[in-house]
Amino acid sequence: MDVKSFIAKRVAREFKDGNLVNLGIGLPTMVANYVPENINVIFQSENGFIGLGPAPAPEQLDPAITNAGGIPVTVKPGAAFFDSATSFGIIRGGHVDYTVLGALQVDEKGNIANYMIPGKMVPGMGGAMDLLTGAKKVIVAMEHTAKGSLKILKKCNLPLTAINAVDLIVTEMGVIEVTPEGLVLKEINPEYTVEQVQAATEATLIIKGKPEIMKLD
Repeated sequence: MDVKSFIAKRVAREFKDGNLVNLGIGLPTMVANYVPENINVIFQSENGFIGLGPAPAPEQLDPAITNAGGIPVTVKPGAAFFDSATSFGIIRGGHVDYTVLGALQVDEKGNIANYMIPGKMVPGMGGAMDLLTGAKKVIVAMEHTAKGSLKILKKCNLPLTAINAVDLIVTEMGVIEVTPEGLVLKEINPEYTVEQVQAATEATLIIKGKPEIMKLD
């Protein structure tokens, strides 16, 4: 299983026609490649444009058109380019329906830490703070663990990027909804058992009936 593609494909099933979506750097950028053909989603990149398309074929590559992570991208017909102030005005003004971000840690309160690894150079958090507080819905797309270290915790122990911000967590193991009562396991990858998902999660998962199988189609 290509874990990152699997996660990106599941995240893409969350969107509805006409949604304005911002994708963070890394794994989240892959989501643009898996949006169903019958769904028209408008992607925004905080470095200054709306109308982000899928990854370019070699003959399409234009080094002057990149996403916020500096990765070459395509733009769709009707795309618009603008300055950073306008871009963040869109985010801070509450116009983004979904933001999809990676994370180092998420906890049962929906707190997220996604920019600082102890002992590593800190490049900065980019637009994450604005996106986490400005978007209508926040989806964390990440691998469930990092080299055996748990990432879904009772309480984050890294510096927080935002508090009570995350709505949904999508990993290769399942789909977890953040609720006032805690983390609810909504869907599960059939390759894992509920017990295996819980063993890879420090926070206690709430199980309401039998979790659905992860929706990829």
